[in-house]
Amino acid sequence: MRDGALPRPVLRRAGLVVPACYLAAALVVTWRMWADPASRYAAPNAGDADLFSWYLRYAATAVSHGQLPALVTSAMNAPVGVNLMWNTSLLLPGVLLTPVTLLLGPQVSLVVLTTAGFAGSASALFLVLRRWQLSTAAAALAGALYGFSPALLHSAVGHYNLLLAILPPLIIDAGVRLAAGPLYPAGREAGGWAGRVPASVRTGAWLGLLVAAQLFISEELALITALTGVLAVVALAAARPAAAVRRILPAAAGLVVGGAVTLALAGPALWAQFRGPLVQHGALYPPDYYVNEPSGFVTPSAYLFFHTAGSASSAAGYHGGLTEYLAYLGWPLIIVLALAAVVSWRRPAGLAAASTLVMLVIFSFGGHPQTGGVPDPAVSLPWHWIEEHQLLSSILPDRLSILAAGAAAVLLAAGIDEVAGRLAARRRLPAGDRPASAGQVPAVVLTVAVLACLPLLPRPLPAETTTPLPHGWSATFTALHLPAGAAVLVVPVPTNILTAAMRWQADTEQPSALVGGYFIGPGAGGQAYIGGYGVSPTAWYLDQLWAAGLPRAGTFAGAALAAGLPVATPAGPASVGKVPARSQVRAALAAWHPAAVVAVTAASSPLASYLVELLGPPTIQSGTVIAWRR
Repeated sequence: MRDGALPRPVLRRAGLVVPACYLAAALVVTWRMWADPASRYAAPNAGDADLFSWYLRYAATAVSHGQLPALVTSAMNAPVGVNLMWNTSLLLPGVLLTPVTLLLGPQVSLVVLTTAGFAGSASALFLVLRRWQLSTAAAALAGALYGFSPALLHSAVGHYNLLLAILPPLIIDAGVRLAAGPLYPAGREAGGWAGRVPASVRTGAWLGLLVAAQLFISEELALITALTGVLAVVALAAARPAAAVRRILPAAAGLVVGGAVTLALAGPALWAQFRGPLVQHGALYPPDYYVNEPSGFVTPSAYLFFHTAGSASSAAGYHGGLTEYLAYLGWPLIIVLALAAVVSWRRPAGLAAASTLVMLVIFSFGGHPQTGGVPDPAVSLPWHWIEEHQLLSSILPDRLSILAAGAAAVLLAAGIDEVAGRLAARRRLPAGDRPASAGQVPAVVLTVAVLACLPLLPRPLPAETTTPLPHGWSATFTALHLPAGAAVLVVPVPTNILTAAMRWQADTEQPSALVGGYFIGPGAGGQAYIGGYGVSPTAWYLDQLWAAGLPRAGTFAGAALAAGLPVATPAGPASVGKVPARSQVRAALAAWHPAAVVAVTAASSPLASYLVELLGPPTIQSGTVIAWRR
């Protein structure tokens, strides 16, 4: 008996049970963080965990004051500030998670977000495939393949904006319905007011809403989704040109409506990004660096259950780091996908998924093929010409693997149903029936598909503890009694490799504005750089002094060592670089104009001695925190 013949209560139960199973699986993958969600993050990317905690606290603080988060703020990198639209600021999730952040803290919100990323992404694709009338079993397996793919598993280690891949399946579904018509048999007509609104207008409005929401989650993933949708639509149009021609006017009408909705919701933010303060241009990273290599598709990392010491070592050696090691599919699944492409080529979903998957994989190799981190400039791939476009240059090619995993999942589901349908026809069952219970053939088909996906089975994510709040931090800021918005120079000065002060600010909301930070900003000529104009010599020297006085077994030594700063040895403090001229230090302080200088250090440390010499006796000393009010 086919899915379409099942009672609706059974189908509704499946629509609840399958997402519930995804949620249970997501809790298993993240259980090490749930053991202490207020202080545990997916290891080893502490810097990005601190950064996204800062974003969530920033959004929650704004909402708690009855406002939406400002798009340009000096809460970081004071007094210059940061344009959050050029950063991975998670504005929409930050607003939605405000109650959790205010009640339980930003790290708990990050754990919730991580769990929701896995379960929500899987559920989104499952619901789309059920809408396309694929069988429940095939859609459920495809949802799991996408939502728990290695691409999302590795993105969970700090790249939370990419892990939240919930909306891309919905966006592509809406775009395909708008441009190419439904990929499934016509269902019930909409009733009420919706039935009186043209379908293209409804779909266009829904598409515009989804795109606007995705822009406030991850603009890069929005671009990747748009590219994937275009590839799918082109494939369908090439296969059904007559139908594509008939869809031109409805699609145009829907796109106009969708564009209007997106501009109404996201237009002001896009204006602030491209016409507001701190505008930047140019690619953030060099081309052909964050790209897939052929070996990445068949070499599992240690984050997967089925790996070897050799494969884990090879994956860990990927030059872009494990957080960007996104390509893995495994030989069994690649073989099954090739067979699925052959058998489901005449099926619209199969055709679109197969051709889109192939193109995304080719694009993910970047502009030039690469082996062992070394590109071959003599060979140019299609992405070489695409990445020259200013808008698409912001896409890291390896991250196309996220939607490639989605295309692979759709292709697998289409192949399962096509094989099951053909086998049912050979058994001369009534037209359209599938032997769900009358025979063992579908079970064999599903077993083969599940076994092909088994090498992608994720292990629970490793977790580490966040940098603890210094003893005396809150008491110091209470005693300083600084006005709202006052900038504070905290030592260690936060940078992209030393983010402890951002974590402390996120945990306590103090101070309200930090000098320095981990951000993307314009440097010389407006070129995009991490840290904008970079870390000043004064800030770097202060950070070196801070680390030099830390005992190797001390509380904050791990953060210093992770930043590449030498800490003290039993023989004494670590050596530091050249002392900047006093005039250079005073010029930096004048540019930052901090209302206070707060150092997390012992009173006898090299940093404390230097600051006392520079600023005089401290205003406050509490625990391991020393402060000067200016």
